[in-house]
Amino acid sequence: MTVREPAAGARSALIRFEATGTARRRLYCLPFAGGGPSTYRLWPKSLPSDVEVVVVVLPGRDPRTRAASGEPPPGTMAELVDAALAEIRAEQRRHSLPFAIFGHSMGALVAYELTVAMEADAHASGSVPAHLFVSGRRPPDELHEGERIHALADETFLDKMQRLYGGVPDAVRQEPELLALFLPGLRADVQVFETYAPLTDRRVLCPVRVYGGLDDRRPKPELLPGWQRLAEREISLRTFAGDHFYLNDARTELVADITAFWSAAEAGSPSGSYVPDAS
Repeated sequence: MTVREPAAGARSALIRFEATGTARRRLYCLPFAGGGPSTYRLWPKSLPSDVEVVVVVLPGRDPRTRAASGEPPPGTMAELVDAALAEIRAEQRRHSLPFAIFGHSMGALVAYELTVAMEADAHASGSVPAHLFVSGRRPPDELHEGERIHALADETFLDKMQRLYGGVPDAVRQEPELLALFLPGLRADVQVFETYAPLTDRRVLCPVRVYGGLDDRRPKPELLPGWQRLAEREISLRTFAGDHFYLNDARTELVADITAFWSAAEAGSPSGSYVPDAS
């Protein structure tokens, strides 16, 4: 694993999990709310040997850099996209490789916004994604409904976060020092998706593959086909057994599917067909 810290004035970072062979392709991964690079640490073992995984650490989410800057983590999508876009463009200028983008949950929204931004200004980006993979998120044009919890008191916020979305480790809640490191980034992430509205009305030009868990409540699988409204091409979709965090148990199958559809896109094949059931 290698870490590339942001340049002076930048507010994002990239963490690279090396390809098992010579890297010829790059998969940029965006974490879910409160998530981090560890979600993707083992992915290179299941990917082809020429694919490296580069995790985008969103600005203010790394406790070390947040403490050094003294600034709160940004809580708007525009701030996240601007910072992440600068880092990806810089990385592609340093060492250009064909690439795809994957995002889960809140990360799917960031992945969408990054993709349309790069496609809209291919000259500045230097290159554009070969494929967009989104997971565990309803379409960007369906805005947050219901209670907003990001500004609640700590214990109330954590209780509601666990009830609504899950994913808050007990070990974190039971350790005040860990919680103090974890909570600001999580709150900011929740603020991002609770207040999010699309930054553009542009549609994705590259192939789009959508994933979800059959038992996920947010979003329910029947909402996933709505991503078609945000795509120029016909999207494809697959669901796996499991809940919102299905990708932890279905990592091998998910990564194999990403590999197959990415390769098909590079070869100019049709993006695939709707696959409604887990396999």
